[in-house]
Amino acid sequence: MADGPLLRLDARVSAALRHPDRFSEILSDLGNVEVAVPVLAAVLVLAGLRRRSSGTDHWWLPSLAGAVATAVVPALVVPLKVWTDRPGTPAVPPATGYFPSGHTATAALAYGSAALVLLPLLRTPAARRAVVGAGAALVLAVSYGLVRRGYHWPLDVVASWCLATVLLTLLALALGRAGRTGRGGGAGPGQPK
Repeated sequence: MADGPLLRLDARVSAALRHPDRFSEILSDLGNVEVAVPVLAAVLVLAGLRRRSSGTDHWWLPSLAGAVATAVVPALVVPLKVWTDRPGTPAVPPATGYFPSGHTATAALAYGSAALVLLPLLRTPAARRAVVGAGAALVLAVSYGLVRRGYHWPLDVVASWCLATVLLTLLALALGRAGRTGRGGGAGPGQPK
């Protein structure tokens, strides 16, 4: 893993983008557990309360699924960091375990899960686009901040995007299935009560 065309490209892109400054540090901090997880928790609680007040069966299920999707991030990222043992950029102290980016994965799952849990509750396409856009903007801001600050190589961030895509797709499928089986407050016509 010490050399190759992809790693050389990664180093060139990193060198071109890396310019540690206060703004990039603030952006990267949006991927901290202390920032992203409370945002997710607030959305999950509010979405759960809204579903409960509307009489939705299994009102708690989408919020639980969003929480679980985010909670598995460390269980996947930490072993990958140990396995790949990738060194950091020249901007960070000598160490290994930078691949994939835990901050990017945390941001992508927290903000992505929040958006997916909120989407069925939003009435207009404009509101849905705004929520998806805000979630994507936050993830891109964190990603840019991490590379710009020099905390991660670009491929560390891309790997976390790939991991997040898989987990968010699984969450979307689970939420879609839960939405089909848990609409409304009672049984549908012809179904046992």
